[in-house]
Amino acid sequence: MDNLNLIDTFSEFKELKNIDRATMMSVLEDVFRSVLQKQFGTDENFDVIINPDKGDLEIFRNREVVKDEDLEDPNLQISLSEAKKIDSDYELGEDVTDEVSFKDFGRRSILNLRQNLAARILELEKDNIYNEYKSKIGQIVTGEVYQIWKREILILDDEENELLLPKTEQIPSDFFRKGDTVRAIVTSVEMRNSNPMIMLSRTSPDFLSRLFELEVPEIYDGLIIIKKIERVPGERAKVAVESYDERIDPVGACVGMKGSRIHGIVRELKNENIDVVNYTNNVQLYIQRALNPAQVTSIRINEEFKKADVFLRPDQVSLAIGKGGLNIRLASRLTGYEIDVYREAEEDDEDVSIDEFSDEIDEWIIGSLKSIGCDTAKSVLRLSREELIKRTDLEDETVDEIIDIFQSEFE
Repeated sequence: MDNLNLIDTFSEFKELKNIDRATMMSVLEDVFRSVLQKQFGTDENFDVIINPDKGDLEIFRNREVVKDEDLEDPNLQISLSEAKKIDSDYELGEDVTDEVSFKDFGRRSILNLRQNLAARILELEKDNIYNEYKSKIGQIVTGEVYQIWKREILILDDEENELLLPKTEQIPSDFFRKGDTVRAIVTSVEMRNSNPMIMLSRTSPDFLSRLFELEVPEIYDGLIIIKKIERVPGERAKVAVESYDERIDPVGACVGMKGSRIHGIVRELKNENIDVVNYTNNVQLYIQRALNPAQVTSIRINEEFKKADVFLRPDQVSLAIGKGGLNIRLASRLTGYEIDVYREAEEDDEDVSIDEFSDEIDEWIIGSLKSIGCDTAKSVLRLSREELIKRTDLEDETVDEIIDIFQSEFE
């Protein structure tokens, strides 16, 4: 149109991703018709023809030819004398179609039009991003670190959409610099102040599940299913898997030859120790597998209270418990049973339960010793002073006093 260059505005609109042409044309027409309504009071007698490829449009107004003395609404009617100036063949009752020039609207109307169009474009873009990522919840996305804050990291995807990775959803050993590539799972998408807020996570069990799908074709194809995942991000994870095909070893398929498949996952999770166990409905066998790498001697199950007493050789107790009790805690969560470990009865009549020393040792200290699998005096003395301090987190003087009490029992 004369004196109105909308090419820049059209270009902005055309750059939008996944906006269909029908929606584009509809929004543009709505914006222009809103200007016509403000200018003329109605837009019903106007035809808006948009050409987004060229960046221009044409607006035509239709008016009825009336006698000069009967002219009441110049927007809907045109006098016969004026119509004759356009074409001498016009007669009363016919429709006259003429082009409307935006240069007659004034600078303020044109400015409002561009602002309204930009606002509608931005609104469409936000809705599009929201809908796109709403469908990606539970999927892995890749982006580039753009900005790092104390509580979260701003990540940009390939289309420069903003994604947030909170500190609480990062693996403790994660360390990112601007420009680094990050993989994470989409956990939630919501609108805040009309802006899409896309949250990511690297600590979710679903993130580990999706990584297995990427690395293990049998899981992606549905031949192997992941029954349950329990993890302490960056430390240890236990994954229970089951195969629908008896010919496929689910654990072997997940680990890969010489660990080829699981190594990529471990690296992505900053060397998180991953135990893959074969799921079974046999509770005792399932608990035994969940306590890997410890070798279990026997298990006593209490179905009513969902508890399991596990008996092991003395040298296997620390393996079952794990560093800081991590292994037994994850095994309990994986199986759904509260697991207590006990040393297998030893052929040593001289050994004494540490409960017998309750008059000399505080109950909370006895509890600390039991938490690392030491329930007899000799089981405590088998550990070095340094190991006792490290594993129980007791004071040096307290450990020395305990050792003296137990040693004096057997002197």
